[in-house]
Formats: sequence, C-alpha cells, structure tokens
Amino acid sequence: MDERTILSQLEELAEKLGIRIRYEVMKKENLFNTGGLCRLKGEYVLIINSSAMIKEKIQIFAGAVKHFDLDQVYMPPALRKYLEMFPGSNVECES
Repeated sequence: MDERTILSQLEELAEKLGIRIRYEVMKKENLFNTGGLCRLKGEYVLIINSSAMIKEKIQIFAGAVKHFDLDQVYMPPALRKYLEMFPGSNVECES
C-alpha cells in the first residue's frame, strides 16, 4: 500500500470515528509541530500541520485513531495490519 492510500484510508477511518480533521498552517519561530488529537468542547479534533510530510501525517492519524476501540469499525485488512505497528501515543488535550 502506498503512503497516499494509507493517508486517505486513515482520513476515512477518523471520520467514521467522529473525529473532525483540520489541516492548519502551524508556524512558530524555530518550532515545527506536526499536530495531534485534542478534545475541544466535547468533540474530538485532529489538527494536522498542512506543511508536515506525508509520513508525519500518517503517524499523527495512526496515533490518534489508536485512542479509540477499533474492533467494531470496518477498515481494509491491510490498514488494520498497518495500524498494529503503532502504539497510539499522541497526547490528548482538553478544553
């Protein structure tokens, strides 16, 4: 599976899980943040740095969806196997 396919499937999975996805430009002097999962006003939001490399975006999505119970959600078997490699260690913020 190529990276663009993986990213596309992860975006679809996040939407199935009720995660709102936002691609944002995140710039700060001498600091680069790729993004992460937050909970804002009771809603899960995944903020992705639009300047991040595709591998970084995949890692952010994979870490975020691992916070959820994926056993009852359909996804392509190749994606499920791919996600088994990720520990799901994104930090979650509350607001």
